[in-house]
Amino acid sequence: MISFPKLANPSPHLRQVYHHNVRTVRTSLLSELSGSLGDLGTLLPLMTALVITGSISLPATLLFTGAANMLTGTAFGIPLPVQPMKAIAAVAIAQKFTIEENAAAGLVVATLVGILSVTGLINWANRVTPVPVVKGIQVGAGLSLCLSAGSSLLAPLGWTGPWWGDNLLWAIAAALFLLLTLAYPKLPYAIIVFTIGIILSLLSPTSNSQPPTPSHSIPIVHPSAHDFWKATTTASLGQLPLTLLNSVIAVSALASDLLPSPPYPPTPSVTQIGTSVSLFNLIGCWFGAMPVCHGSGGLAGQFRFGARSGASIIFLGALKFSLGLAAFFHPSAIVGVLAGIPKSILGILVLAAGIELAKVGESVNTDARDLRVLNVDRSWDGKRVKTLDEQEKKDRWAVMLVTVAALLAFKNDAVGFVAGLCWSGGIVAARRVEVWRAERQGRPFWRGSVNGREEVSALLEHEESDTIA
Repeated sequence: MISFPKLANPSPHLRQVYHHNVRTVRTSLLSELSGSLGDLGTLLPLMTALVITGSISLPATLLFTGAANMLTGTAFGIPLPVQPMKAIAAVAIAQKFTIEENAAAGLVVATLVGILSVTGLINWANRVTPVPVVKGIQVGAGLSLCLSAGSSLLAPLGWTGPWWGDNLLWAIAAALFLLLTLAYPKLPYAIIVFTIGIILSLLSPTSNSQPPTPSHSIPIVHPSAHDFWKATTTASLGQLPLTLLNSVIAVSALASDLLPSPPYPPTPSVTQIGTSVSLFNLIGCWFGAMPVCHGSGGLAGQFRFGARSGASIIFLGALKFSLGLAAFFHPSAIVGVLAGIPKSILGILVLAAGIELAKVGESVNTDARDLRVLNVDRSWDGKRVKTLDEQEKKDRWAVMLVTVAALLAFKNDAVGFVAGLCWSGGIVAARRVEVWRAERQGRPFWRGSVNGREEVSALLEHEESDTIA
C-alpha cells in the first residue's frame, strides 16, 4: 500500500487536486508512470542538441524543469507538460546561440506572456477566438509533430542502419507494439519502449566514444542589450504566437476536452497557464535553464500513454530533478546516454503524440467546449450539447481546415491563426449579406453566424398562410 502525507489546511482546490492525484496513483500507477514519459520524444532531442551547442546548462535545465513539473502537477492535478519552446530551440540550434542569447529569448517571451496574463488580455483573446480556429491550431500542431517525426527522425533511417539498434526495423517493431495498446490500453507502452531505448543507447557503438563535455556548473546568466536585441529579432518573435496559441489557449482547450471537470480537477484557465509559463522562465532562464512552456502536443502524448493526473508529471519531475543532481557531477555521461537513444523509438513516440493531438479535431461539431450545455455550477455532465444544422457543421469544419492548411503551408501558428480568423469572419459576413438580401426580397432567411442560426418565424408563418390561401 502506498502512503501519502496529509496536507495541512489546504485550499479546497489543492485538496481536490491532492485527492485526485492520490486516488489515480492508487488505481492506475503503471498508467501514470507510462504517461509521464509520453513527451520525451519532443524533450530529449531538443534538450540534448541545446546542451551540445552550449546554449543551455544541463544541470540547471533538469533541476528547474523538474521542479516546474512537480509544481505543475501539484497545482493543477492534470498531466500538463513542461516542454521546450520549440521556435527558440530551433533558432538557437541553427545559429548556435550562446547561453546568454538563449536566456534572453526566453525572458522576452516570458515577460510578454506575463503581461498579457496579468492584464487579462490573454483571457479576452481566448473568449473571442472561435473554437474551430483553436481546434485548427491543435490539429495543425499534431500534424506538424507527425511531419517532424517523419522528416527529422524516421526518414534518415535505413533498413539496417545507422546501426543494428537504430533502423526502420526497430521503428516498425515499436509501431506494431503501439498498435497492440489499442487492444490493451493499460499496457505501459512508454515505460517499456523508453527502457529499451536506454538499453540500446548503452549498447550503441558511440557509447564508448567521448561525448561532448558540457559545463557542470549552474551559471548566473547576464544577457547584454545586444543579446536581448538579437534574441528578440530572431527567436522571440517567432516563439510568442506559438506560446500564446499552442501553449496557452490550445492547451487549455485540449485539457477541457480530454479531462473535463468533473471527474477531473477544474481545467486551468488561460490566465493561470500563461502566468505559470511566465514565472517558470523568469526564474529558470537567469540560471541557464532551457526556455519552456506548456504544449498541447505534450499533453496529448502523456494522455495517450496513460496519464490522467498531476501525479504523472510529479514522477517525471522527480526523475528530472534526480538526473539534474547527477548531471551536476557527471554531465557528459548523462548527455551521452540521452543522445544515444535510437531515433526509431523517439520517432514513434513523437508520431503517436502527434496523432493523439490531431484527433481532437473530430469533436469540432460534436462536443467542442462552445457546444456544451453547462450546469448551474458551470460543470458539464458529458451529455448535453447544442444541436447544429448541416450548414453550421460545414462552416465550422471549413474554418478548422483553413487554419490547419495555412499553418502547415507556412509552418507558422500565427499565419494559421490569422487565416482561420479571416475565414470565420468571412462566413459571418456572408451570412449577414444573405440576411440583407432576404430582407430586401421579403423571403425567409437564416439569422446567425458560424455558432448558430435561428429561422425568422414571422416570415415563415407569412409564407405558410400565403400557401394555404
